Amino acid sequence: MIGYVDEYWDDEDTSDLHDHKNNPARPDSSKVFLVHGKDTGTRDTVARFLETELGLIPIILDEQANRGLTIIQKFQQYSQVGFAVVLLTPDDVGSLRGEENNLRPRARQNVILELGYFISHLGLENVCDLKSGGLEIPSNYAGVLYIEFDGNWKFELSKELKAAGLDIHTDRAIGA
Repeated sequence: MIGYVDEYWDDEDTSDLHDHKNNPARPDSSKVFLVHGKDTGTRDTVARFLETELGLIPIILDEQANRGLTIIQKFQQYSQVGFAVVLLTPDDVGSLRGEENNLRPRARQNVILELGYFISHLGLENVCDLKSGGLEIPSNYAGVLYIEFDGNWKFELSKELKAAGLDIHTDRAIGA
């Protein structure tokens, strides 16, 4: 019997046999987490595009049930997605210390934190930034390409989602 068990386990892939804490649920590739700041107009525009034109499920944290969780627990609970779209909108202003007269538009701090989380959680190839306005980008993030929230953003975002392997309805996205 021991020989049979040893032979069985040698042939089997045991990578999925860990408990839930060590091997969380696989991300759902039909869901896209939408990171946003205070610009609810841009948030709603992008969410409806993902939903109605691409057939994806946008996850907007404040639209999800709280279930007695802390904000970070809630964030982790709903971050099991296949892709994240991060809206970098000029909701805050800031400057270097000593340059307070030179305030520049910035994304909200929660947006930058969540951007970093999703880069680590999903990989850079599964995170796409939509940038609005001339806002300051964090220096350690300089050089990463992003999409300007302008007339062509739907097509560009669709390309990124498709390249990441998400099953989207591109015919609707590009107006065919």
